[in-house]
Amino acid sequence: MDEAGGQGWEDIRFTSHDGLTLYARRYGEPSRARPVVCLAGLTRNSADFHDLASFLANHPSRPREVYCPDYRGRGKSDWDPDWRNYSPFIELLDVLDLMAIRGLHRAAVIGTSRGGIISMLMALMRPTALSSLVLNDIGPEIETAGLARIMGYAGKIPLPANWQEARDLVRSMNKRFFTNLSEEEWADLAGQFFAEENGRPAPGYDPKLGSALSEIDISQKIPTMWQQFEGLKNLPVLVLRGENSDLLSAKTVAEMAERHPRLASVTVHAQGHAPLLKDRFTIGIIADFLRETDPDTAPARNGEAGRTQLPRLTALEDTQV
Repeated sequence: MDEAGGQGWEDIRFTSHDGLTLYARRYGEPSRARPVVCLAGLTRNSADFHDLASFLANHPSRPREVYCPDYRGRGKSDWDPDWRNYSPFIELLDVLDLMAIRGLHRAAVIGTSRGGIISMLMALMRPTALSSLVLNDIGPEIETAGLARIMGYAGKIPLPANWQEARDLVRSMNKRFFTNLSEEEWADLAGQFFAEENGRPAPGYDPKLGSALSEIDISQKIPTMWQQFEGLKNLPVLVLRGENSDLLSAKTVAEMAERHPRLASVTVHAQGHAPLLKDRFTIGIIADFLRETDPDTAPARNGEAGRTQLPRLTALEDTQV
């Protein structure tokens, strides 16, 4: 693993099916615990999972290998010359390519927002690819207000002149959803939202992502993904919802729980879309979920090996952290 500069992860580059050079981070080493694949939000990248991935890779009793890819057009991956390829289906193919190259089977997947949509497609199209799933502030129904807000800024944010300006911009855009962050935390978020070039903020994603979103007509009923959600019925699922989320409603989470008997849900206090996965409580809950759904720790169900339950995590339903 490349520890140069104390970064704590290995840089991976691989070629997509259509010739783009894509990037991912790998934390930790293979172990008896299931590997984890972390999938970011629409304009986000692998840096969002640094705190969580570092904890999971260095867990005192159950360390595990963690992969965090940058989708095409984000982070350190190539931008696609055709913005129409910025779609969940194409991004799923890229993720499956990475998983095939690295020999990842029956992985645990953590999907934030767009990453959760990709995860639900994965469960439907390649059910053996994943074994358990954490949905971070995403579900089969998306609230119009949240989608409209994302469409309003994707590809349209002005590039800040310096990091102070970047911090102020990120804070002004998000402060009503994340109500308990320190100045240092806002600065850290700015460092995740923007890339860096010559010591200054640089674009963190291809602005043409906004063109891909512009094809959605929010004046019409937004399509749901309940059919895709049905593909999760044989998997243990943990749903995290930001208390101030405008994309995933409490009503949708309640319906998800009704339809999925092996689903646990947690509300993350003072955070919106999507929970940052940086506080010790949320990270601890995810680590517990992964530990309890690993094949060597989860009890068999009806005598069938590999059918995992949520023996203690189900008690977390409607819990706030």
